[in-house]
Amino acid sequence: MASEWFESVAVAQARAKRMLPASVYGALIAGSEAGSTLTDNPAAFQQLGLKPITVDQPPSREMATEVMGQPISMPVLISPTGVQAVHPDGEVAVARASAARGVAMGLSSFASKPIEEVIEANPQLFFQIYWAGDRESVLERLARAKSAGAVGLIVTTDWSFSHSRDWGSPEIPQTMDLKTMAKHLPESVIRPRWLARWARAGWKPPSLTVPNFATVGSPTPNFFDAYGTWMQTPPPTWDDIAWVCGQWDGPVMLKGVMRVDEARRAVDAGVDAISVSNHGGNNLDGSPAAIRMLPPIAEAVGDEVEVVMDGGIRRGSDVVKALALGAKAVMIGRAYLWGLAINGQAGVENVLDVLRMGIDSTMLAIGKATIADLGPDDLHLPDDFNPDGWRP
Repeated sequence: MASEWFESVAVAQARAKRMLPASVYGALIAGSEAGSTLTDNPAAFQQLGLKPITVDQPPSREMATEVMGQPISMPVLISPTGVQAVHPDGEVAVARASAARGVAMGLSSFASKPIEEVIEANPQLFFQIYWAGDRESVLERLARAKSAGAVGLIVTTDWSFSHSRDWGSPEIPQTMDLKTMAKHLPESVIRPRWLARWARAGWKPPSLTVPNFATVGSPTPNFFDAYGTWMQTPPPTWDDIAWVCGQWDGPVMLKGVMRVDEARRAVDAGVDAISVSNHGGNNLDGSPAAIRMLPPIAEAVGDEVEVVMDGGIRRGSDVVKALALGAKAVMIGRAYLWGLAINGQAGVENVLDVLRMGIDSTMLAIGKATIADLGPDDLHLPDDFNPDGWRP
């Protein structure tokens, strides 16, 4: 609806906070321990200055690019995020929105909608997996994703199962039964639009199952069963990553790289792309913002693999800054979830439009006709921006 339009991601977040029950909004904020990395992800972008010009600005700007073999209308990808119960349509609404805006989408293994349903809405879909279970079960999930038509694979390894948050963690129920719904009713009744939306969906409660964790012919596990399998699986080795690359007939992205030496190991393992990421501040608290580690990683391996980054993207100028420091594209997570919470598919489209307009206006202001022209010289970079002392 036109009345739901918002002009910035910050406004979308504020509206989502007013609409969602407190526990649901708290799950979106997340972040581990003290939340220092969660805070630094967006704050680091504000330390990067831009160099404007006032004459000879380009009359048009080109921002289309290609990532993992997929042409996209702008250098923004939908990052895979878990159960999207902020809206009844969940990942399907996100898929429709990203397809409408010419953007590829990552789909989480912990999504609430099955890959077959989501990929019907957006064929430009990268399936995301965690290293969970034995190789045979991983291979079966890969086969299902390939059969569904996934065009790429995202392997996420940056998760150390930190459960502590200084502000407390929202409770995730085991099942959405009458007792659970009654327990959460007080925080829900003060959010009438939230309740009305689910009522229009037929009072069907948010799904607590993870259909994409199931292999063909096996029962769909609930969230905690799947999470338990993941927790109890020994972490992958570099041989395991190379094995995944060998099993997948298509491009593979390794998500969660924050060190130059690991970026080089990823190249050796055979990945096609890496994402510089700290899991949105949900992994090791105290690790730097992803944008701080992007430049040396892009410099080290950017000629061999595609480098993207995620973490803290809130506006189009953030996207431009990331590209100037070596990223091929960025991935967004919380930003589109806030749009989804407010207005479903239209809300996600709104977020993508906000970013597109911001990219365009920033390129105009700094005098760049194409994203290929962006580089470190377009930025004012503080001496202490990278903790390891990297300078262009």
